[in-house]
Amino acid sequence: MTAVDARQAQLSAAYRHCAAIAAEHGKSYFLATRLLTPDRRPAVHALYAAARVADDFVDHPGADPAGDLMSWSKALLEELETGWSEDPVRLALVHTYRRYDIPLEHLVDFLAAMTSDLSIAGYADLDALDRYMWGSASVIGLQVLPVLGTAPGVAREEAAPHAIALGEAFQLTNFLRDVGEDVDRGRVYLPADLMAAHGVTREQLAEKRFDDRFRELMREMVAVVRRRYDDAAPGTPMLAPESRDCVRAATDLYGGILREIERADYRVLDRRVSVSKPRRLAVFARRLTAAQVARVRVTIANPKSRSSTGA
Repeated sequence: MTAVDARQAQLSAAYRHCAAIAAEHGKSYFLATRLLTPDRRPAVHALYAAARVADDFVDHPGADPAGDLMSWSKALLEELETGWSEDPVRLALVHTYRRYDIPLEHLVDFLAAMTSDLSIAGYADLDALDRYMWGSASVIGLQVLPVLGTAPGVAREEAAPHAIALGEAFQLTNFLRDVGEDVDRGRVYLPADLMAAHGVTREQLAEKRFDDRFRELMREMVAVVRRRYDDAAPGTPMLAPESRDCVRAATDLYGGILREIERADYRVLDRRVSVSKPRRLAVFARRLTAAQVARVRVTIANPKSRSSTGA
């Protein structure tokens, strides 16, 4: 095996490692990526895996979480300059960033948001939460956008606000689902002013005390999140046709978490709601045919298109 072959094998293994992380930890997300063209999937898996690893330094800390995150971040930024890493997740991310020319500032902003989780335990209002989510969610949408591609005649900048809104909608959905888990880690992602308006305290969350006040707070937050999904919706037709059904499936699945929260009467303090496997598979199946048709149309229109052939 030549040196070039060895490096290619190492890169392929790195992407497979990222896919395994996505499959284990982001079942809905991973299922939606199956609707992408084969050439796009590894990059999305790499972006997910890197975000997961960085997040784990915060959510499942070792003896020195700040030092661990800083060391990992420093190595990653240096490797983006050299173009190579011996760490599989960082290698796949480096390759993805360079292949799709993703702006470095998105990664810097994301790492800064992860670092802030080590010292910031709550947010005064929705504006403050939005500022945090710029680095933790908005830039995720901006990272994925170059991989998904845009439709002919649509500039990336035109689709960007909707990608930002979708990233925020997904993260806000996670925040509502994970209220009980997050407070156990010492963090609350519900705006403090809305909590106060409904008479809900951090102590109540920590004690997992469900009541009408918490129900109404969650009801209001679900409405906030749905407005973010509405803001994101016009962006899907701006994407490359063969990427749209992945985004539609992910939106259906994450939107389904909101429906499950409502179905559970907003009782999320002592349990984790989720979309059932049959429901996830039904969403996937409904989108699969449309995704395949889109690929065929792109291939007919442009037989040498990398995105349509998966080459």
